[in-house]
Amino acid sequence: MAFTKDKDKKNKKNKPVWREWLDAALFAIIAATLIRTFLFEAYTIPTGSMEGSLLINDYLFVSKLAYGPRVPMTPVAVPLVHNTMPLTGGKSYTEAVEWGYHRWPGFGHIERNDVVVFNYPAGDTVLTEMPEGDYYSTLRNEFNNDRDLLKSRYSVMTRPVDKEENYIKRCVGIPGDILAVKDGVLWINNQPGNVYPHQKRTYNVQFKGFGISDDFLDDNDIEIMHDEGNNAVLLNLANDQVDLVKKLPQVISVTPSIYPYGYTENGGTYPNDTTNFKWSRDNYGPLTIPKAGVTVQLTPQNIALYRRVIANYEGNKLVEKNGTFQINGQPATSYTFKMNYYWMMGDNRHNSLDSRYWGFVPEDHVVGKAWFVWLSYGKHGIRWKRLFHGIHSLEQ
Repeated sequence: MAFTKDKDKKNKKNKPVWREWLDAALFAIIAATLIRTFLFEAYTIPTGSMEGSLLINDYLFVSKLAYGPRVPMTPVAVPLVHNTMPLTGGKSYTEAVEWGYHRWPGFGHIERNDVVVFNYPAGDTVLTEMPEGDYYSTLRNEFNNDRDLLKSRYSVMTRPVDKEENYIKRCVGIPGDILAVKDGVLWINNQPGNVYPHQKRTYNVQFKGFGISDDFLDDNDIEIMHDEGNNAVLLNLANDQVDLVKKLPQVISVTPSIYPYGYTENGGTYPNDTTNFKWSRDNYGPLTIPKAGVTVQLTPQNIALYRRVIANYEGNKLVEKNGTFQINGQPATSYTFKMNYYWMMGDNRHNSLDSRYWGFVPEDHVVGKAWFVWLSYGKHGIRWKRLFHGIHSLEQ
Protein backbone atom coordinates (compact mmCIF):
# COMPACT_ATOMS: atom_id res chain seq x y z
CA MET A 1 0.00 0.00 0.00
CA ALA A 2 2.88 2.37 0.82
CA PHE A 3 4.43 1.56 -2.56
CA THR A 4 1.24 2.66 -4.38
CA LYS A 5 1.18 6.03 -2.61
CA ASP A 6 4.81 6.64 -3.45
CA LYS A 7 4.11 5.82 -7.11
CA ASP A 8 1.15 8.26 -7.24
CA LYS A 9 3.32 11.02 -5.81
CA LYS A 10 5.99 10.30 -8.38
CA ASN A 11 3.45 10.51 -11.27
CA LYS A 12 2.17 13.83 -10.00
CA LYS A 13 5.68 15.21 -9.77
CA ASN A 14 6.39 14.08 -13.30
CA LYS A 15 3.39 15.95 -14.72
CA PRO A 16 4.84 18.32 -17.36
CA VAL A 17 4.57 22.08 -16.85
CA TRP A 18 2.69 22.56 -20.12
CA ARG A 19 0.05 20.11 -18.92
CA GLU A 20 -0.42 22.07 -15.71
CA TRP A 21 -0.84 25.29 -17.70
CA LEU A 22 -3.27 23.58 -20.07
CA ASP A 23 -5.38 22.24 -17.18
CA ALA A 24 -5.45 25.68 -15.56
CA ALA A 25 -6.42 27.37 -18.83
CA LEU A 26 -9.22 24.87 -19.51
CA PHE A 27 -10.57 25.33 -16.00
CA ALA A 28 -10.47 29.12 -16.37
CA ILE A 29 -12.24 29.04 -19.75
CA ILE A 30 -14.97 26.68 -18.49
CA ALA A 31 -15.50 28.74 -15.32
CA ALA A 32 -15.59 32.03 -17.24
CA THR A 33 -18.03 30.59 -19.79
CA LEU A 34 -20.40 29.35 -17.07
CA ILE A 35 -20.24 32.70 -15.25
CA ARG A 36 -20.80 34.63 -18.49
CA THR A 37 -23.73 32.41 -19.49
CA PHE A 38 -25.59 32.03 -16.22
CA LEU A 39 -24.50 34.76 -13.79
CA PHE A 40 -23.25 38.03 -15.29
CA GLU A 41 -21.46 39.36 -18.35
CA ALA A 42 -19.32 42.40 -19.09
CA TYR A 43 -20.69 44.84 -21.65
CA THR A 44 -19.43 48.08 -23.21
CA ILE A 45 -21.62 51.00 -24.29
CA PRO A 46 -20.65 51.48 -27.96
CA THR A 47 -22.98 54.31 -29.02
CA GLY A 48 -24.66 57.38 -27.58
CA SER A 49 -28.25 56.09 -27.75
CA MET A 50 -28.56 55.92 -23.93
CA GLU A 51 -26.94 59.29 -23.22
CA GLY A 52 -26.74 60.86 -20.84
CA SER A 53 -27.81 58.09 -18.40
CA LEU A 54 -25.18 55.77 -19.88
CA LEU A 55 -22.24 57.14 -21.85
CA ILE A 56 -20.04 55.84 -24.63
CA ASN A 57 -17.19 53.82 -23.08
CA ASP A 58 -19.11 52.96 -19.94
CA TYR A 59 -18.07 49.41 -19.03
CA LEU A 60 -20.79 47.66 -17.08
CA PHE A 61 -21.88 44.29 -15.81
CA VAL A 62 -25.17 42.77 -16.94
CA SER A 63 -26.98 40.48 -14.52
CA LYS A 64 -28.30 37.24 -16.02
CA LEU A 65 -29.94 36.32 -12.70
CA ALA A 66 -32.24 39.36 -12.65
CA TYR A 67 -34.70 37.85 -15.14
CA GLY A 68 -33.34 34.30 -15.10
CA PRO A 69 -30.43 32.92 -17.15
CA ARG A 70 -31.33 31.97 -20.72
CA VAL A 71 -30.14 28.51 -21.72
CA PRO A 72 -27.90 28.80 -24.81
CA MET A 73 -29.83 28.18 -28.02
CA THR A 74 -26.64 27.58 -30.02
CA PRO A 75 -24.54 25.61 -27.51
CA VAL A 76 -21.69 24.60 -29.81
CA ALA A 77 -19.61 27.76 -30.07
CA VAL A 78 -16.15 29.14 -29.40
CA PRO A 79 -16.03 30.10 -25.70
CA LEU A 80 -16.13 33.78 -24.71
CA VAL A 81 -16.85 34.93 -28.28
CA HIS A 82 -20.27 36.27 -29.27
CA ASN A 83 -20.90 35.65 -32.97
CA THR A 84 -17.77 36.50 -34.99
CA MET A 85 -14.26 35.12 -34.69
CA PRO A 86 -11.71 37.78 -33.74
CA LEU A 87 -9.01 38.59 -36.28
CA THR A 88 -10.07 35.96 -38.84
CA GLY A 89 -13.79 36.82 -39.01
CA GLY A 90 -16.45 34.22 -39.82
CA LYS A 91 -18.93 32.49 -37.51
CA SER A 92 -17.84 31.60 -34.01
CA TYR A 93 -20.60 28.99 -33.69
CA THR A 94 -22.26 26.16 -35.55
CA GLU A 95 -25.99 25.63 -36.02
CA ALA A 96 -25.57 21.84 -36.19
CA VAL A 97 -27.03 21.72 -32.66
CA GLU A 98 -29.88 24.10 -31.79
CA TRP A 99 -31.98 24.15 -28.64
CA GLY A 100 -35.35 25.82 -28.12
CA TYR A 101 -35.92 28.80 -25.87
CA HIS A 102 -35.71 28.03 -22.14
CA ARG A 103 -35.04 30.37 -19.23
CA TRP A 104 -34.24 29.38 -15.69
CA PRO A 105 -36.03 31.14 -12.79
CA GLY A 106 -34.58 34.51 -11.87
CA PHE A 107 -34.97 37.11 -9.13
CA GLY A 108 -37.80 38.87 -10.95
CA HIS A 109 -39.29 39.98 -14.24
CA ILE A 110 -38.65 42.94 -16.52
CA GLU A 111 -40.20 46.03 -15.00
CA ARG A 112 -41.09 49.23 -16.76
CA ASN A 113 -38.04 51.55 -17.07
CA ASP A 114 -35.45 48.83 -16.47
CA VAL A 115 -32.28 49.20 -18.57
CA VAL A 116 -32.09 45.94 -20.49
CA VAL A 117 -29.57 44.18 -22.74
CA PHE A 118 -31.18 42.13 -25.50
CA ASN A 119 -30.50 40.61 -28.90
CA TYR A 120 -31.32 43.01 -31.73
CA PRO A 121 -34.58 41.63 -33.22
CA ALA A 122 -33.88 42.81 -36.78
CA GLY A 123 -30.45 41.18 -36.57
CA ASP A 124 -31.78 37.75 -37.53
CA THR A 125 -30.62 38.50 -41.08
CA VAL A 126 -27.44 40.45 -41.86
CA LEU A 127 -25.32 41.45 -44.81
CA THR A 128 -21.94 39.75 -44.53
CA GLU A 129 -20.17 42.77 -46.03
CA MET A 130 -21.65 45.12 -43.39
CA PRO A 131 -22.89 43.06 -40.41
CA GLU A 132 -23.52 46.16 -38.29
CA GLY A 133 -26.02 47.47 -40.86
CA ASP A 134 -29.75 46.80 -40.92
CA TYR A 135 -30.65 44.22 -43.57
CA TYR A 136 -34.35 45.08 -43.60
CA SER A 137 -33.94 48.84 -43.97
CA THR A 138 -31.33 48.30 -46.68
CA LEU A 139 -33.68 45.95 -48.50
CA ARG A 140 -36.55 48.40 -48.21
CA ASN A 141 -34.82 51.71 -48.83
CA GLU A 142 -32.11 50.79 -51.35
CA PHE A 143 -33.58 47.80 -53.19
CA ASN A 144 -37.34 48.46 -53.01
CA ASN A 145 -37.85 45.08 -51.24
CA ASP A 146 -36.31 43.20 -54.19
CA ARG A 147 -34.47 40.37 -52.38
CA ASP A 148 -32.98 38.92 -55.56
CA LEU A 149 -31.44 42.26 -56.48
CA LEU A 150 -30.02 42.68 -53.00
CA LYS A 151 -28.52 39.16 -53.08
CA SER A 152 -26.83 40.00 -56.37
CA ARG A 153 -24.92 42.75 -54.57
CA TYR A 154 -24.43 41.33 -51.06
CA SER A 155 -23.98 38.02 -49.28
CA VAL A 156 -26.88 37.42 -46.89
CA MET A 157 -26.46 35.50 -43.62
CA THR A 158 -29.01 34.50 -40.99
CA ARG A 159 -28.25 34.32 -37.28
CA PRO A 160 -29.92 32.42 -34.43
CA VAL A 161 -31.52 34.52 -31.68
CA ASP A 162 -28.69 34.26 -29.15
CA LYS A 163 -26.09 35.20 -31.77
CA GLU A 164 -27.78 38.41 -32.89
CA GLU A 165 -26.00 41.63 -31.89
CA ASN A 166 -26.46 42.84 -28.31
CA TYR A 167 -28.28 46.15 -27.79
CA ILE A 168 -28.96 48.10 -24.60
CA LYS A 169 -32.02 50.34 -24.14
CA ARG A 170 -34.59 51.30 -21.55
CA CYS A 171 -37.70 49.14 -21.42
CA VAL A 172 -40.45 51.77 -21.47
CA GLY A 173 -43.33 49.40 -22.23
CA ILE A 174 -44.15 45.92 -20.90
CA PRO A 175 -46.69 43.37 -22.21
CA GLY A 176 -50.21 44.78 -22.40
CA ASP A 177 -49.16 48.43 -22.11
CA ILE A 178 -50.67 51.03 -24.43
CA LEU A 179 -47.81 53.17 -25.69
CA ALA A 180 -47.77 56.48 -27.54
CA VAL A 181 -45.40 59.38 -28.17
CA LYS A 182 -47.09 62.79 -28.41
CA ASP A 183 -44.97 65.77 -29.51
CA GLY A 184 -41.87 64.04 -28.20
CA VAL A 185 -43.37 63.04 -24.84
CA LEU A 186 -43.75 59.34 -24.02
CA TRP A 187 -47.15 58.20 -22.75
CA ILE A 188 -47.84 54.81 -21.16
CA ASN A 189 -51.42 53.75 -20.45
CA ASN A 190 -52.59 57.34 -20.95
CA GLN A 191 -50.10 58.70 -18.39
CA PRO A 192 -46.82 60.55 -19.10
CA GLY A 193 -43.83 58.23 -18.91
CA ASN A 194 -40.85 58.69 -16.61
CA VAL A 195 -38.54 61.59 -17.42
CA TYR A 196 -34.86 61.45 -16.37
CA PRO A 197 -32.53 64.41 -15.75
CA HIS A 198 -29.92 63.21 -18.25
CA GLN A 199 -32.40 62.15 -20.93
CA LYS A 200 -31.64 63.95 -24.20
CA ARG A 201 -33.34 65.30 -27.28
CA THR A 202 -32.57 67.98 -29.84
CA TYR A 203 -33.51 71.65 -29.49
CA ASN A 204 -33.61 74.60 -31.84
CA VAL A 205 -31.56 77.35 -30.19
CA GLN A 206 -31.89 80.91 -31.49
CA PHE A 207 -29.16 83.34 -30.42
CA LYS A 208 -27.77 86.80 -31.09
CA GLY A 209 -24.21 87.98 -31.56
CA PHE A 210 -21.48 85.39 -31.99
CA GLY A 211 -23.43 82.46 -30.61
CA ILE A 212 -22.41 79.89 -27.99
CA SER A 213 -18.70 79.51 -27.28
CA ASP A 214 -16.85 76.27 -27.98
CA ASP A 215 -15.54 76.32 -24.40
CA PHE A 216 -19.09 76.32 -22.99
CA LEU A 217 -20.10 73.44 -25.27
CA ASP A 218 -16.97 71.45 -24.43
CA ASP A 219 -17.21 72.02 -20.67
CA ASN A 220 -20.81 70.80 -20.64
CA ASP A 221 -20.42 68.00 -23.23
CA ILE A 222 -23.02 69.59 -25.49
CA GLU A 223 -23.08 68.56 -29.14
CA ILE A 224 -24.04 70.78 -32.07
CA MET A 225 -26.17 68.59 -34.30
CA HIS A 226 -26.55 71.11 -37.12
CA ASP A 227 -25.91 74.75 -37.92
CA GLU A 228 -29.32 76.02 -39.03
CA GLY A 229 -28.05 79.41 -40.23
CA ASN A 230 -29.68 82.76 -39.38
CA ASN A 231 -28.23 82.69 -35.84
CA ALA A 232 -29.69 79.29 -34.99
CA VAL A 233 -28.22 75.88 -34.13
CA LEU A 234 -29.63 72.46 -33.36
CA LEU A 235 -28.25 71.27 -30.02
CA ASN A 236 -28.56 67.85 -28.40
CA LEU A 237 -29.38 68.68 -24.77
CA ALA A 238 -30.09 66.69 -21.64
CA ASN A 239 -33.09 67.80 -19.61
CA ASP A 240 -30.80 69.26 -16.93
CA GLN A 241 -28.91 71.30 -19.55
CA VAL A 242 -31.88 73.13 -21.06
CA ASP A 243 -32.11 75.81 -18.37
CA LEU A 244 -28.33 76.18 -18.46
CA VAL A 245 -28.47 77.15 -22.14
CA LYS A 246 -31.54 79.35 -21.66
CA LYS A 247 -29.66 81.44 -19.08
CA LEU A 248 -26.91 82.39 -21.52
CA PRO A 249 -27.31 86.14 -22.26
CA GLN A 250 -26.96 85.67 -26.04
CA VAL A 251 -29.67 82.97 -26.23
CA ILE A 252 -33.09 84.18 -27.40
CA SER A 253 -35.07 80.93 -27.34
CA VAL A 254 -34.72 77.16 -26.82
CA THR A 255 -37.49 75.02 -28.31
CA PRO A 256 -37.72 71.24 -28.86
CA SER A 257 -37.16 70.04 -32.42
CA ILE A 258 -40.32 68.03 -33.07
CA TYR A 259 -41.51 66.13 -36.12
CA PRO A 260 -45.20 67.09 -36.42
CA TYR A 261 -48.06 64.61 -36.43
CA GLY A 262 -48.46 63.01 -39.85
CA TYR A 263 -44.83 63.60 -40.83
CA THR A 264 -43.23 60.37 -42.07
CA GLU A 265 -39.47 60.06 -41.81
CA ASN A 266 -37.19 59.03 -44.64
CA GLY A 267 -37.18 55.22 -44.44
CA GLY A 268 -40.15 55.30 -42.08
CA THR A 269 -40.70 54.09 -38.56
CA TYR A 270 -42.00 50.67 -37.55
CA PRO A 271 -44.09 49.05 -38.99
CA ASN A 272 -42.92 50.85 -42.18
CA ASP A 273 -46.44 51.17 -43.55
CA THR A 274 -46.93 54.88 -44.16
CA THR A 275 -50.39 54.31 -45.63
CA ASN A 276 -51.88 53.02 -42.39
CA PHE A 277 -49.36 54.30 -39.83
CA LYS A 278 -48.25 57.90 -40.33
CA TRP A 279 -45.92 57.81 -37.35
CA SER A 280 -42.61 59.48 -36.57
CA ARG A 281 -40.12 59.48 -33.70
CA ASP A 282 -42.04 62.33 -31.97
CA ASN A 283 -45.63 61.37 -32.76
CA TYR A 284 -46.02 57.63 -32.57
CA GLY A 285 -48.87 55.23 -31.80
CA PRO A 286 -50.91 54.50 -29.87
CA LEU A 287 -50.26 50.77 -30.01
CA THR A 288 -50.70 47.91 -27.55
CA ILE A 289 -47.65 45.81 -26.76
CA PRO A 290 -48.36 42.09 -27.35
CA LYS A 291 -48.86 39.87 -24.31
CA ALA A 292 -48.75 36.07 -24.20
CA GLY A 293 -52.25 34.57 -24.46
CA VAL A 294 -53.88 37.74 -25.80
CA THR A 295 -55.70 37.50 -29.14
CA VAL A 296 -55.81 40.25 -31.77
CA GLN A 297 -57.94 40.50 -34.87
CA LEU A 298 -55.97 40.59 -38.12
CA THR A 299 -56.87 43.04 -40.87
CA PRO A 300 -55.07 44.38 -43.96
CA GLN A 301 -54.76 47.66 -42.05
CA ASN A 302 -52.96 46.25 -38.98
CA ILE A 303 -51.08 43.21 -40.31
CA ALA A 304 -47.88 45.24 -40.68
CA LEU A 305 -47.71 45.53 -36.88
CA TYR A 306 -47.81 41.78 -36.35
CA ARG A 307 -46.20 40.31 -39.47
CA ARG A 308 -42.75 39.81 -37.92
CA VAL A 309 -44.24 38.59 -34.63
CA ILE A 310 -46.26 35.86 -36.33
CA ALA A 311 -43.71 34.74 -38.92
CA ASN A 312 -40.22 35.57 -37.60
CA TYR A 313 -40.48 35.51 -33.81
CA GLU A 314 -43.11 32.83 -33.27
CA GLY A 315 -42.16 30.62 -36.21
CA ASN A 316 -45.42 30.40 -38.16
CA LYS A 317 -45.91 30.30 -41.90
CA LEU A 318 -47.92 33.40 -42.77
CA VAL A 319 -49.48 33.79 -46.21
CA GLU A 320 -51.27 37.00 -47.23
CA LYS A 321 -53.49 37.07 -50.29
CA ASN A 322 -56.17 39.54 -51.38
CA GLY A 323 -56.64 40.89 -47.87
CA THR A 324 -56.98 37.44 -46.27
CA PHE A 325 -54.51 35.44 -44.17
CA GLN A 326 -53.44 31.87 -43.73
CA ILE A 327 -51.35 30.76 -40.76
CA ASN A 328 -49.73 27.35 -41.09
CA GLY A 329 -52.07 26.52 -43.95
CA GLN A 330 -55.27 27.46 -42.10
CA PRO A 331 -57.46 30.52 -42.77
CA ALA A 332 -57.02 33.05 -39.96
CA THR A 333 -58.82 36.20 -38.92
CA SER A 334 -57.09 36.46 -35.53
CA TYR A 335 -53.88 35.49 -33.80
CA THR A 336 -53.01 34.58 -30.18
CA PHE A 337 -49.53 35.57 -29.04
CA LYS A 338 -47.27 32.83 -27.66
CA MET A 339 -44.70 35.14 -26.03
CA ASN A 340 -44.51 38.39 -24.13
CA TYR A 341 -43.04 41.43 -25.89
CA TYR A 342 -41.37 44.65 -24.77
CA TRP A 343 -40.81 48.15 -26.11
CA MET A 344 -37.27 49.52 -25.85
CA MET A 345 -36.21 53.15 -26.31
CA GLY A 346 -32.94 55.02 -25.86
CA ASP A 347 -32.72 57.95 -23.44
CA ASN A 348 -31.10 59.96 -26.23
CA ARG A 349 -34.50 60.16 -27.87
CA HIS A 350 -33.53 61.83 -31.16
CA ASN A 351 -30.37 59.78 -31.64
CA SER A 352 -31.49 56.26 -30.90
CA LEU A 353 -32.21 53.33 -33.19
CA ASP A 354 -34.86 51.66 -31.05
CA SER A 355 -38.32 50.06 -31.08
CA ARG A 356 -39.73 53.04 -32.95
CA TYR A 357 -37.73 51.79 -35.93
CA TRP A 358 -37.74 47.98 -35.55
CA GLY A 359 -40.64 47.18 -33.28
CA PHE A 360 -41.27 44.76 -30.45
CA VAL A 361 -38.60 42.82 -28.54
CA PRO A 362 -39.65 39.19 -27.85
CA GLU A 363 -38.99 37.72 -24.42
CA ASP A 364 -36.62 35.10 -25.87
CA HIS A 365 -34.32 37.94 -27.04
CA VAL A 366 -33.79 39.29 -23.51
CA VAL A 367 -30.22 38.81 -22.24
CA GLY A 368 -30.20 40.51 -18.84
CA LYS A 369 -30.48 43.64 -16.73
CA ALA A 370 -27.82 46.35 -16.67
CA TRP A 371 -26.28 46.23 -13.19
CA PHE A 372 -23.45 48.69 -12.48
CA VAL A 373 -20.62 50.54 -14.22
CA TRP A 374 -17.15 49.32 -13.21
CA LEU A 375 -15.10 51.50 -15.58
CA SER A 376 -15.79 54.61 -17.62
CA TYR A 377 -13.62 56.97 -19.61
CA GLY A 378 -14.11 59.84 -22.04
CA LYS A 379 -12.10 62.47 -23.87
CA HIS A 380 -10.85 63.91 -20.57
CA GLY A 381 -9.77 60.54 -19.16
CA ILE A 382 -11.35 58.26 -16.56
CA ARG A 383 -14.76 59.39 -15.32
CA TRP A 384 -14.05 58.66 -11.65
CA LYS A 385 -17.51 59.68 -10.42
CA ARG A 386 -19.16 56.93 -12.49
CA LEU A 387 -17.05 54.01 -11.29
CA PHE A 388 -18.88 51.30 -9.32
CA HIS A 389 -22.19 53.13 -9.50
CA GLY A 390 -25.43 51.26 -10.09
CA ILE A 391 -27.56 52.11 -13.12
CA HIS A 392 -30.30 53.56 -10.94
CA SER A 393 -27.93 56.10 -9.36
CA LEU A 394 -26.47 57.14 -12.73
CA GLU A 395 -29.87 57.92 -14.22
CA GLN A 396 -30.81 60.31 -11.41
